[in-house]
This record gives sequence, structure tokens and C-alpha cells, in this order.
Amino acid sequence: MKILLIMPHPNPKKSFFSRLQYPCLTLQQIAGITPPEHEVQIVDERYETIRFNEHYDLVGISCLTYNSPRGYEIAKIFREKGIPVVFGGYHASLLPDEVKKHADAVVIGEAEHSWPELIKDVQKGKIKPFYRGRSPSAEEIPPARHDIGVYTYFSEAIQATRGCPTGCEFCAMNIVEGKRFRGRPVNSVIDEMKIIRSKNIFFADASLTVNPPYSKQLFKAMKEFNKKFQCFGNINVLTRDDEFLQLARKAGVYKWYVGIESISQANINLSGKGTNKVENYKKAIQKIKNNDMTVCAFLMFGFDFDTPEIFDKTLQAIYDWDVDEASFSIITPYPGTRLFDRLKKEGRITNYDWSRYAEGNLNLKLKNMTEEELIGGIRRIAGDFYSIRNSFRRSFIGNGFNPINSISNFISALSIRSFYNREKFKIYKGS
Repeated sequence: MKILLIMPHPNPKKSFFSRLQYPCLTLQQIAGITPPEHEVQIVDERYETIRFNEHYDLVGISCLTYNSPRGYEIAKIFREKGIPVVFGGYHASLLPDEVKKHADAVVIGEAEHSWPELIKDVQKGKIKPFYRGRSPSAEEIPPARHDIGVYTYFSEAIQATRGCPTGCEFCAMNIVEGKRFRGRPVNSVIDEMKIIRSKNIFFADASLTVNPPYSKQLFKAMKEFNKKFQCFGNINVLTRDDEFLQLARKAGVYKWYVGIESISQANINLSGKGTNKVENYKKAIQKIKNNDMTVCAFLMFGFDFDTPEIFDKTLQAIYDWDVDEASFSIITPYPGTRLFDRLKKEGRITNYDWSRYAEGNLNLKLKNMTEEELIGGIRRIAGDFYSIRNSFRRSFIGNGFNPINSISNFISALSIRSFYNREKFKIYKGS
């Protein structure tokens, strides 16, 4: 069969800065579990246009919540041509009944077992409406395909582990991937790295700090590569484990994405992220930087304990911590999460337009500030942090001068600045 795998995008516009976005691994993983006798094509709409006039025997669409409406549009076109369409991904796993209205079948959860079964059923003409296979063991997760679906050689992605035991109120990861940790055999991860051509590899794991002994073993094996790595990590491990940081640096890790979430411990406690202690943030960030690695701090606003004063306090804190990058977003009640269920019960969900369920939109009633104060506060501190002057200072002065790294960091900062400068964070004028 000829199979097309699609990652939709609401506004498929190609630009230079789009090449700097996080690489998507999902479609390459689906291609990796597709039996080899089938021909697979991948289209990520951030980079490529779908050729609707080509013939396919099966179309698979992977969606998050924000791009599901675009996925439904794509599905309608192919289904009208008589081509069966299957949905998978987070949104399909969280709202399978809704998604089924737009698809011939829905894959719920991890697909290592259910996707090959679905393909056999399509060949027999007996496709079922829902497929929910058992979660694979770590040994049953094969390498992704890196011969297709590569749109930029700046960076490619890999996944070593699955599952997240933390269980934050606002996150759906442990619902879809499970709370239990599963680390692929280290030799399997290393073998996959060998076929990745990019010199920069992004770990698409929930966190490489969930199981430090596993990650330390992986870091030791990664030393043979002359590559650079980016990882997600939890602040508690990065605070206390010096050996972990040293091994990570020797392995080639140069950047940690850290879920700071909020500078308010009350917000952290409400979200259920027990690993975070605000009092440890500065110590952890300095430890990472002392090991010659950089820090991107992820911060959200709109928590129940946020007031208008949170913005200046946050800006002062991240300058004090000397973080290299920062992501400022609005907390989003994704369907299927505990946050969504709580806010719905409280009557605080303001709309169900899934296209607005991205980090630049407000979809809940705030407790201690207005929407104007929220949007204005984020835009103001993002504009300050990513000003040309501050971005230049961090890129060329703050961490020592390396021409390639400094230029790369500055271009990345300009990309992030352009995101916040666009009309992304704006007041919602819907009904």
C-alpha cells in the first residue's frame, strides 16, 4: 500500500524561521513501525504542501489539539476521494469519539501494536472504528525512520524514553504515554543516533531526568559521537546531582529545557508538580551553567494565584538566574487533562474552539487579573527579554564568544522575538 502520513498546520506558511522550530519525530516513528513492504510518505505542513491529487491507499493524520481543525479539513478532502483516513496523536487519544466523526478509524494511545494491526485490517477491507493496543515495552519500541521526514539538517529528533510519573494537572503526557518510565535499550538508542545525519539532536523525551541511572548510562555511551544534544530535564535532579550534569556535558548535551512553570510556589503546588521547589531554581540553573550548558526556562501565566505583579517579578527572577532563553506562554486547559476537568466543573472554560488551544491564547476565566493584563504582561516582558540589545548580549557576551554558537543563538533569539512580535498574543474578540 501507499501510505501518506501528515502533520497538519493551521497556517502552512514556510519561512526561514520555521526551519528553527522543534523537529517533529512522531511521523518518523509511525513510519518506523509500518511494515516494510508498504511505501510511506511524510508531509509536515510547516514545511511542505500536501499533494491532494496523488493517489494513496491510506492517510494517517497525527494531531495535537490546536491543529485538529486543520486535520479535519484535510481528512474531509481525502475521504471524499474514497481514501480511508486514520487519526492518531494526543488529541485523538484524548477525544476519540469527537475525532471519529472525521475519520474512518482512530488510534488511541501508543501505536506500536495497533498501527500494524490497522494496516492489515485496511488490506482486508475490515477497518475497525477504534484501535487501542497495549503500551509497548521499552524493548518493543523500534527506531524511527530518519531517511524520510527530514526537513532541516539543523536538527533532528530522537526519543530514548517514554512515560512521565510526575502527573502535572495541566499536562496530558502521562495520560497518553503512561505514568511508568520506559527506557529503550541504550544500544538501540545509540544505533539510531548513528543513522542521524544532523550534528544537533533534540531529545523528544518528557524528561531525561526521570531515571538518572538510565540517563547516566546513556550519556556515557553518547560520548563516542561528535554531536550536540538538547534535552528536557526536571529541576530537582538538576539541582542535586553533580555527576549527572558532568556526564551530560561530556556526552555533548549543551542545552536543557526546564519546566520552571511559575515563580510562585502556590501555583506549583496547585499544578501538582511536586518536583519543583522555587527556592532551588537559581541554584540549579547556576549548576547547569557552571557545567557549560545553557538553560531555556519554560514559564506559564494565568495560574489561579497569578496577579498583575507576577510579570515584573518573573522578569527580575530570570535576569537574576541568568537564563539563556525563556518561553512565556498562557496556561492551556487541554481536553483530557485534570486542569480541563477542574475548570469545566468550575464553569471557567471560555470556549471550545480547538484552534485557539495554543500557548498564545486564553481559554479560561482568570481569578486575579484581566485578560488585558495577562496578554499585555506577557508581551511586555517577552519584548524586554528578547530585545535586540539583550539578545545580542546573551549571544555574544554572556556565555563567552564562540562565533558559530553565538551567531546561532542570536538567530534563534530573533526567531523567538518575531513570534512574540506577531499578533499571536492578543485579546480574544469571539463570542
